[in-house]
Amino acid sequence: MSQQHYATAPASTSAKAQRSDWWRDAVIYQVYPRSFADSNGDGMGDLEGIRTRLPYLRDLGVDAVWLSPFYASPQADAGYDVADYRAVDPMFGNLLDADALIRDARGLGLRIIVDLVPNHSSDQHEWFKRAVAEGPGSPLRDRYHFRPGKGENGALPPNDWESIFGGPAWTRVEDGEWYLHLFAPEQPDFNWDHPAVGDEFRSILRFWLDMGVDGFRIDVAHGLVKAEGLPDLGSHNQVKLLGNDVMPFFDQDGVHEIYRQWRLILDEYSGERIFVAEAWTPTVERTAHYVRPDELHQAFNFQYLSTAWDAEELRGVIDRTLEAMRPVGAPATWVLSNHDVTRHATRFANPPGLGTQIRTAGDRELGLRRARAATLLMLALPGSAYIYQGEELGLPDVVDLADEDRQDPAYFRGAGQDGFRDGCRVPIPWTREGSSYGFGAGGSWLPQPSEWAELSVEAQTGDPDSTLELYRTALAVRRAQPGLGAGDAVEWLRAPEGVLAFRRGEFVCVANTGGESVTTPAYGRVLLASGEVAEVDGDAKVPADTTVWWTTA
Repeated sequence: MSQQHYATAPASTSAKAQRSDWWRDAVIYQVYPRSFADSNGDGMGDLEGIRTRLPYLRDLGVDAVWLSPFYASPQADAGYDVADYRAVDPMFGNLLDADALIRDARGLGLRIIVDLVPNHSSDQHEWFKRAVAEGPGSPLRDRYHFRPGKGENGALPPNDWESIFGGPAWTRVEDGEWYLHLFAPEQPDFNWDHPAVGDEFRSILRFWLDMGVDGFRIDVAHGLVKAEGLPDLGSHNQVKLLGNDVMPFFDQDGVHEIYRQWRLILDEYSGERIFVAEAWTPTVERTAHYVRPDELHQAFNFQYLSTAWDAEELRGVIDRTLEAMRPVGAPATWVLSNHDVTRHATRFANPPGLGTQIRTAGDRELGLRRARAATLLMLALPGSAYIYQGEELGLPDVVDLADEDRQDPAYFRGAGQDGFRDGCRVPIPWTREGSSYGFGAGGSWLPQPSEWAELSVEAQTGDPDSTLELYRTALAVRRAQPGLGAGDAVEWLRAPEGVLAFRRGEFVCVANTGGESVTTPAYGRVLLASGEVAEVDGDAKVPADTTVWWTTA
């Protein structure tokens, strides 16, 4: 018997939308607004474009939509440099557009989560502009980290911290003082020891909660509080974390009091609103500190995202994650791609250490096969899962953008991150035809490869072998199966080397991460598979880089 996957109509999202604990097993879809849909033909995605595509997301079968920043911003870092937290940048629309988007989403049974950027503002924020204009001694400088320099005439930075984007984490203003920025110079860090900063963000939370949003994804949630005295790195041990150094301004214990205060505000509102932390920590055990019962609801599992397509490594991080979350009563989260990392269809294409530069057809096919299998594994695990726009189409990273097309600020700085985040931010294709494959009438802000026409929503819809239909079916089956979704444990089953096999009630998942086909028991009726599976005499032959879902019912 040969089995790939069955086409199953998406279940309605409305029932889960009414549950108070909806977030424990939610599938949350990340929209990068400038790259999702363009309603006015200016080449840039916008809120109205997102609103018109909400039915697509409902039919895909997700529970909530997380929007990357759309606030008023000079766009020095694609909106993560916020000038006004209560305004929509004109490139994306206005507050009426935001209101319409939130209302339409609710009518479709979808929840809206918005990005919050509390670690830093734009250098065009009114507080910072006034702080610079008023000079040394201005009370507004205390809301950021202004310091005199070291050395002769204060010509050296106050300490040796480096920016995540490369170069010093300090910039000197004309009057001689320096200000701290963990990211670009256009993104000065707030001083969270100053009470006005906390007051302002509590007000911002209420503003958007009153607008009707269902939660916040907290950018750089681990970075708000800096080590006392801003000590040099030389006096601290450093831990390598996904290519970035964990410095004395990351994962300080003081951040937790901020989130306990925020949780009190969120709990005043009906409808079970949530916080999601972007917290890069050295271990998943440290991540668990952010999701204690009186703090945040979820935290991204970056340890899982950074794990290779390898059964032993995956089982290790799955076990550590579930064990770490169990004592604090928080759901595990699982994620494979986002706007800051190489898409997993490309990341899994190449042998370790070779980056993303291999571009043969065979490599691309291997990457997609592994990505499909990895998705079914992720969606079978207990807890909540995150999908990044376009991964349901099997999109690879665009690694061959011309230098003049790139816009990632890290690309233009000498060190730090590799600066190639543009590759995962290219606007997604909706149709086979058109200058931007249905993204908008006026082209797209980053060029799309010609081969994306056949990866478009139009090309894949209705094709039972397509990645899009695999995602639609997987989300429908996940919703329908009582053993899937929320939970805090899996029952591991014996399996050949290179294979993960586990049971959750009447559901069984088998993922073959190895390079050869393997024979396993046929655990029951096949619900879904990421590739061809042959069943003979009670056994199943599972090809390399393939995941299978069974039900024993």
